[in-house]
Amino acid sequence: MATRGGRSEKVKRIFTQFDVNGDGGLNREEMAALVVAVNPRVKFSDEQISAILDEVFRTYSEFIDGDKGLTYDGLLRTYDDGAGDVDRDFDALGLEFKPEDNIGSSMAAAEEASSSSIVDDERVMEPHKKLRTAAWAASPNHGIVFDDTWKLVDDIEILIKRLKSKQAKDGKLKNDNSDVYSEGWSRELGPSTELSDKRVVWEETGHDYSVFVKELGVLRSRADGARSREEAFDGHMAIGRVLYDQHLFKEALVSFKRACELQPADVRPHFRAGNCLYVLARHREAKEEFLLALEAAEAGGSQWAYLLPQIHVNLGIALEGEGMVISACEHYREAAILCPTHFRALKLLGSALFGVGEYKAAVKALEEAIYMKSDYADAHCDLASALHAMGDDDNAIKEFQRAIDLKPGHVDALYNLGGLYMDMGRYQRASEMYTRVLSVWPNHWRAQLNKAVALLGAGETEEAKKALKEALKMTNRVELHDAIAHLKQLQKKRLKGNGSGNGEEAFIIVEPSKFKTVGDKTTLRPDLSTALDIRSFQRITRLNRCDVDQIKKEIGETDVPLSYSGGVPEKSIRKASLEEIMHRLLKFLKPETFIGAVKAINQKILSVLDESESGRVDLGMFFAVLAPVCGGSPDKRKHIAYEALLWRPVNEGSNQIRKTDAQRYIKLLRAIYIPSHGASEMLEIHGQMDTSLVSLAEFTAMFDDPDWGFGIMSTLLKLEYGDRNRHGSHVCATCCYPIIGSRFKEIKSHFSLCSQCYSEGKVPPTSKQEEYRFKEYATESEAVKDKCMWFGIHSKGSSSPAAAS
Repeated sequence: MATRGGRSEKVKRIFTQFDVNGDGGLNREEMAALVVAVNPRVKFSDEQISAILDEVFRTYSEFIDGDKGLTYDGLLRTYDDGAGDVDRDFDALGLEFKPEDNIGSSMAAAEEASSSSIVDDERVMEPHKKLRTAAWAASPNHGIVFDDTWKLVDDIEILIKRLKSKQAKDGKLKNDNSDVYSEGWSRELGPSTELSDKRVVWEETGHDYSVFVKELGVLRSRADGARSREEAFDGHMAIGRVLYDQHLFKEALVSFKRACELQPADVRPHFRAGNCLYVLARHREAKEEFLLALEAAEAGGSQWAYLLPQIHVNLGIALEGEGMVISACEHYREAAILCPTHFRALKLLGSALFGVGEYKAAVKALEEAIYMKSDYADAHCDLASALHAMGDDDNAIKEFQRAIDLKPGHVDALYNLGGLYMDMGRYQRASEMYTRVLSVWPNHWRAQLNKAVALLGAGETEEAKKALKEALKMTNRVELHDAIAHLKQLQKKRLKGNGSGNGEEAFIIVEPSKFKTVGDKTTLRPDLSTALDIRSFQRITRLNRCDVDQIKKEIGETDVPLSYSGGVPEKSIRKASLEEIMHRLLKFLKPETFIGAVKAINQKILSVLDESESGRVDLGMFFAVLAPVCGGSPDKRKHIAYEALLWRPVNEGSNQIRKTDAQRYIKLLRAIYIPSHGASEMLEIHGQMDTSLVSLAEFTAMFDDPDWGFGIMSTLLKLEYGDRNRHGSHVCATCCYPIIGSRFKEIKSHFSLCSQCYSEGKVPPTSKQEEYRFKEYATESEAVKDKCMWFGIHSKGSSSPAAAS
């Protein structure tokens, strides 16, 4: 990355090359030539060029000098705002950088003069002002206005150097690279693009830091004692920027907050305060500051037009910090509309869309970002993840590899590529990827666990055992203990996986008709399969921890205006507003867990409710569909679903719901949670209108109907109450994992299956039979009781030694 001096010189060279008529401005023809030249591999249409130029000339209107066009300062501003990459464009044009010798020496002299002591010498001040290296100081919009502010800047830089020197000497100053890692899709440290990957962590508890804060207070007092409110504002903003650039975020926040008090309607202090709060992980407060900045920018007209795209981007990132990814998408999209060349906004939009399961839209946005910036490693990584989610594994591998070529230590790309290889059964390659992740991030326990699983798949049992032990040192999570028990079972049985060619098959799959049940309490195989799918959805969303009464509360408190978009009155809301309601319902979730919940809800429920992709959802129907999978008694869940339907405009004012509405609800419920049946049933909804009404009792009967209702709920409740039960030393005969939940025992061959293998029809190949008869045990005590009864019955019938034998 070029220094500010070198960077501005590069922009100057680019500007001079395309200012063909030498009038000090780039007109539309000259700007078009620049856009085409710096994107040699892109074939722009005339319409695309025209749209880009319209946006540039509109956004940077204050830098347009009449017919001459965009000034040098305007071009520099476009690069400062991230609309282009100076180094990339400079190289694309084949220009050679020759920095002026006198610039470097003058800067060094000024720096040396100002570092010796706190000085007020005007002879030092003047060159220092002109040759300041920080981009913000030279900028016409973010820069220093008053001469006395430069004195504050010089003094604070000296204080920081003293602190840095003392802490480095004592070994207290550290570099923390935690920000370069991320879980899930790759992220960027949005609001602080000035930050390097290596974040400086200051020791804030020692004497040296206390002295620094005290001296900083003196400088702040000097700023407050300025001759005018404007000069005081200028001083606090400059102090804040210097502190921010040195990663002293808490102190920078104090300065920006003071600047907000001095000029509440100014966009910049709110924007900068938001950046500080985000870096300090205070995401909710950061969001509030960005909203204030957005409000001020929109009220200020064209004055702040150049900053609007970045406010939207940073607001989106703050919302993501809270887990509000759908809301973030709206702001990334707005930033991309305001500035079509903002490749970072498009990348973030694509990543967020991927995060909520909108894979097609994610691919489109990420491809556009890469179209503008081909060396964008994070965009390649996230595009690969989206392609993999869509089943395009060949292209996904190419994109992951491209990200790794651009950035060899890209943890997300390495980790996700490992997962892709695992899905493809290429275990050795997967193991290599996880090893590379661990070389960058040694304490990545998930990579360590996945490495063990990959080695196991590759048949390297001893190496897998070592990797598992290493993972156990990193974390004590229960899944690791289960994995170790699984490994031991595999070693006992010498099974190498189904159809792998390395040994005996682990299982065979039996058609459903050959699975019979013993007793009324044993769940049918198809019912269990459906219920397990719904239970998995509950686990991902944690909706079973959300009491259904919370939905009733939302119904009572949410005021939604009527919409007539479909011809029928509806209480419909945008997905972003719906996300806020979900956030209240699932307020106990951490942001990253909430993102996963929203993704699951979006894919399973909203995709059905918003089939037309209008971006709006019928809120009453959403509440009704959500109620059966929330926490609470089954009767209460049905009652709240009924109340949610009663709340809809078509039923409002009545104490009963229309039968057609109840039928549509049941069919939607089945389409969402029992897709194999529900999709075809949805086609049958249209027909003759039935104007009859349905009471709660009649609705409950419709709901519980085993064939046409949601009778699966009884099986779901059984899973909710017992799917954490363990069965001592019993392991599944096919997958070899310890059995958790119900145990299904085959009464002839006496082998046991876990719920998952039973639902999939897997049986051990050593027990081939014409038909299989299973009895379900929810707990081990049930099995013991059953065994005792069996022995009791048979012992009574054994009256002689001959009978007993």
